[in-house]
Amino acid sequence: MAGGAEIRELTVDLGERSYPILIGAGLLKRTGSLFAERGFPVKSPVLLVADSAVDGLYAGTVEESLKSAGYSVARAVVPSGEKSKSLAAFEELVTAALEAGLDRRSTVIALGGGVVGDLAGFVAASYMRGIRFVQMPTTILAHDSSVGGKVAVNHRLAKNIIGAFHQPEIVLYDLDTLKSLPPRDVRSGYAEMIKHGLIWDESFARWCDENAERLLALEPDALGRGLYEGCRVKSIVVSRDEKENDLRAILNLGHTIGHALEAVSHYGELLHGEAISIGMVGSARLAAKFGYGDELAAETERLLRKFGLPVRIPAGYDTDAIMSAMQHDKKFKEGSMVFVVPKRIGEVEIRGDVPVQWVRDIVEQLKEEAGKP
Repeated sequence: MAGGAEIRELTVDLGERSYPILIGAGLLKRTGSLFAERGFPVKSPVLLVADSAVDGLYAGTVEESLKSAGYSVARAVVPSGEKSKSLAAFEELVTAALEAGLDRRSTVIALGGGVVGDLAGFVAASYMRGIRFVQMPTTILAHDSSVGGKVAVNHRLAKNIIGAFHQPEIVLYDLDTLKSLPPRDVRSGYAEMIKHGLIWDESFARWCDENAERLLALEPDALGRGLYEGCRVKSIVVSRDEKENDLRAILNLGHTIGHALEAVSHYGELLHGEAISIGMVGSARLAAKFGYGDELAAETERLLRKFGLPVRIPAGYDTDAIMSAMQHDKKFKEGSMVFVVPKRIGEVEIRGDVPVQWVRDIVEQLKEEAGKP
């Protein structure tokens, strides 16, 4: 796949802490030289964290490249899936870092999807009060989570509730790794890509619509451009509001309902992108209640269906449990529900005046419509 594809590069502009995102084929084999070019200390050990699905596929390539450049590498493997974003897994990785002799100049590498990135990033943020961190995403979904420095683990009552802001030194996005993704994971990943168009760039949302077949087929040029544009939107927003004081919250479109669905399903039944897809439909229905028109919800739903994403809440999910999970979410403030609400394709607003009953009604609608065409 894409052996000769171009390397696309963009920068997350955070002043002295700015960092590049490289997107292209063959980057894993260049890890060692890229580390040397960026001045990563050779004398300090590196901890390479991968999930069980990725370790056997790509970790050896990264380790070999680093060792050939003179780096000492320790590898740690965590089970695949959202359940690894736990304090127990965090503690195991801290133990691995200590046993490997990581020091204040060491680097933690996250090789895998968003779970590994969040988990390993939180280790890097916490170990010795913060050491270097590199994101090497291997899923489409992780084009969102690997950029911006949000790192966290879950609590049984709430997703991402224990975490920090800790920016990576570099993001290396090797398109070759996406060849091994199951079709369901491919579809799930595109939910966040579509989201970036919906919140910020109407032309990109339309491009996703027009190129859905090429993206689902993982055509290199389409994939490279889609990931670049998604990362571009994310980097613009993060550069303007690193720690989510205001603007960055727009990146949460679909996440209030989506996170609740993940919690209710015990982080097992729904993939993250699938939950966010359903959540974006719910947010678009809220838009209609605020007077932005029913056609926005219909258009959002049509686009998500085109990528094979779910747009209904499974009928068996308990409404009270979903609503309770939302109240534990960070976006629930002082008894009022805070939602990112679309105004049109490419523009959203953050509203803190969303009636709880509206949300409950939409949850019930999305459950009742489950299974209907």
